[in-house]
Amino acid sequence: MTAPFIVFEGPEGAGKSGQVARLAERLRSDGRSVVVTREPGGTPIGERIRDHLLRPGLEVPPVTELLLFGAQRSAHVELVVRPALARGDIVLSDRYALSTLIYQGVARGLDVEMIRSTTAIATGGLEPDLYLILDVDPEVGRSRQVSSGAAPDRIEREDLAFMERVRAGYRDYAAANAHAELVDASATPDTVAAAILTVVTARIPEWGSSGQ
Repeated sequence: MTAPFIVFEGPEGAGKSGQVARLAERLRSDGRSVVVTREPGGTPIGERIRDHLLRPGLEVPPVTELLLFGAQRSAHVELVVRPALARGDIVLSDRYALSTLIYQGVARGLDVEMIRSTTAIATGGLEPDLYLILDVDPEVGRSRQVSSGAAPDRIEREDLAFMERVRAGYRDYAAANAHAELVDASATPDTVAAAILTVVTARIPEWGSSGQ
């Protein structure tokens, strides 16, 4: 089989970035070639767009936000994800197209079909093999962000009602789609990492079973 494309998703404060790094380290220790990337960002132009999308205080209308996410995603897919998969590298991404469906669609209320059409153009139809959705209560996520000491970005500053809609959207998606797995992210990082590894090795045994 070709190398898998795995995406980490979830509400703010779920611990995605840390868990991406943990899984990458484990896979590399098993001799796997792994590319770690993120959205928004992942490419020079994508990082420029990220700076604007997440800048606190910047007014970004919802449709503008949708199109900017699509623009950075198009570069991400063409310059990073597809070439890595073609080389046989495992790709781990901190967010991808599902974020747009949940944040701009479920939480902001944009038309879902418009989002799907825009996403299809940006991705060329490329879907992940697995969405790992890290699930955490928004209040817990916000508490973690405060404890980290990092200044919240524009989206992290949204109110708890917005974050509740985000969480509900992710949970609904996981319940309805076989390529998505909900992972309880309220536990310790070690426990969450173990749960993720269990899911990954069970889902894609051809490469995930090494070192078990």
